[in-house]
Amino acid sequence: MIKRGLGAVLAILLAWMMLDTLLHGWLLRSTYEASASLWRPMDQVSTPLVLAVTVVLIVCFVLIYGLFVQPKSLLTGLRFGALLGLAMGVASGFGTYIHMPIPLILAWSWFLGGWLKAVVAGAIVGLLMKPETTSRP
Repeated sequence: MIKRGLGAVLAILLAWMMLDTLLHGWLLRSTYEASASLWRPMDQVSTPLVLAVTVVLIVCFVLIYGLFVQPKSLLTGLRFGALLGLAMGVASGFGTYIHMPIPLILAWSWFLGGWLKAVVAGAIVGLLMKPETTSRP
């Protein structure tokens, strides 16, 4: 199960990097530029910290699924991802909107992006972390 868990962590990390590049690097670029006074300059963003925070979130996601979610299946993974994604998306998108003057489009984008990332992660754990089957001789 450890091998499958590590594989899931790596697969989710790659999927999230691609989704983040699409969402933040392309789709929301002009929104970020229009609200530049709210953000740190890119030379002040700590890439190792961004990676560490992302990996901790992914490891927790995989561990919660692996330790507490039954039965293990694609459908269960999707349900888990959708529910946890709803919580994460609301917290990151609208939780930030409550405290910072970010544009409403960012709140919605972070909400939907967080939800989508969790659904993708749920699909990955659902596919990769199925129980091992024992074969009889």
